[in-house]
Amino acid sequence: MEKLKGPAARCTTATCGWRALLLPQLNRQSLYVYGSEMAVEQECRRQLQSGVFVIHPFSLMRSYYIMCMMAITFLNLIGIPMEIAFLDGNSGLAWEGFNVFSDTLFLIDVALNFRMGIITEDSEEAILDIKRIRVSYLRTWFIPDVIAAFPIGYILLFADLHYSNDDNPSKTNKMMRILMFVRILSLIRLARVSRLVRFFNEVEKVSNANLEVVRLFFRILSLFMMIFLLCHWNGCIQYFVPMLEEFPTDCWVRKENLMNATVSVKYSWGVFRALSQMIALSYGSMDAPTNYVEMWIVMVSMVSGCLMYTVLVANATTMIANTDPAAKEYKSKMSRLEHYMTFMKLPPELQLRITNYYQARYGGKWFQEKDVMETVSSALKEQILMVMCSRLLRKVPMFQTRDENFINAVLFKLEYEVFLEGDAIVRQNVPGDRMFFIDHGQVLMEADSYERELCDGDFFGETCVLTKGKHLATVKALTDSQCFSLSWDDFHEVLDGFPDVKKDLETMVELDTEGGLV
Repeated sequence: MEKLKGPAARCTTATCGWRALLLPQLNRQSLYVYGSEMAVEQECRRQLQSGVFVIHPFSLMRSYYIMCMMAITFLNLIGIPMEIAFLDGNSGLAWEGFNVFSDTLFLIDVALNFRMGIITEDSEEAILDIKRIRVSYLRTWFIPDVIAAFPIGYILLFADLHYSNDDNPSKTNKMMRILMFVRILSLIRLARVSRLVRFFNEVEKVSNANLEVVRLFFRILSLFMMIFLLCHWNGCIQYFVPMLEEFPTDCWVRKENLMNATVSVKYSWGVFRALSQMIALSYGSMDAPTNYVEMWIVMVSMVSGCLMYTVLVANATTMIANTDPAAKEYKSKMSRLEHYMTFMKLPPELQLRITNYYQARYGGKWFQEKDVMETVSSALKEQILMVMCSRLLRKVPMFQTRDENFINAVLFKLEYEVFLEGDAIVRQNVPGDRMFFIDHGQVLMEADSYERELCDGDFFGETCVLTKGKHLATVKALTDSQCFSLSWDDFHEVLDGFPDVKKDLETMVELDTEGGLV
């Protein structure tokens, strides 16, 4: 099958036009949901055959759209409180244009959500039916999205144009009060923070590199963005409330002589006071609240600071607990092993060798090959073993000319073993029932009449796996050695399924001790 490289193998921008941007991309998340490239291609055909305008959850357009909306939403959540608290209606044409653009974009987003395909955790395919999408959206996020998309920017722009062309003082005062009310009403746009959270979740789901590092990065980024927004909003409130009271003589703004200061200075002092209260530092907010309004601001700041600290600690603890579980499991196993060795009063030298064995065997990460192999398909298991061990078998004369099916059957019977430096792997004149293939390491084969060093790719014990006889030499590990072993029982179980190979090997068996066979 031709591999997919775009929205579909047979549907590209050149052949399908703009509709190719609506089709699912081939990435890890789509492969996880659909299972194969063929299934992703069938999903593309299913969407094309439906003939309706629906944006697939895994489409290229959806990915870019989420990124764009994340940036716009974050800018809104920063700029709206700044405008209300510090700009005092003098935001300028550029900011008013951005407000109108944002409101327009969020209204379009509400409409597009009726055409956004849905993927659920337990579904095997995306929901592309218009009726089901509409019902799902109306039951979940429609009302919050409509409230957050309320076009305050249009109202402010219209009022500003009307106010600038009117010289009547009474109408001017009335318009100022209306503008102040509208500016306070514009706080409902802060409900867009829920969208930011949703967009982060969708980016994490649809990301083409859904690795643990990427997911951890997005969690940390979203956490710190939320903490930043909380501090930012609190700093804006610190200045906004005294402004609503027309800066009483005992308010902190007058005490710090900030009436005619620049926006950056006002904002800096507001955030400074907010952080001082949130982290419960007296420095920066030494004066007691002068009225009940300031008292409530301080209490809200303290409570929000406690919540921020709790969320930060909880998320940090969760991230640390979920980071590298294999290493944590290894440390847990080693801790239990140390308790066992201490309880059994093993000699320190033996304890050190056992510890070194575990380090050489697992490399600081706890895993079980059998458990891993049982969770993958037989085809994948065969490919893994082919990569790891096929070259080792092909170096053995009795396996070099064998059928591929026979080699694959033998591969499934290999066992992974690790030997430390100085370990006696086999001993001379001791009955043996297995053959060894050296993957990495160096061993010394010692017999009465000769010595021989073996290293990566070499083998020994082939006579024992054929005849179940005695070892003709002692083999010791010169370095930490990683080997694969094949037992007599497993090998003959394989031979029972290949009678021709079994007969051929029986004619090849020669017990010639001078041939150097172990």
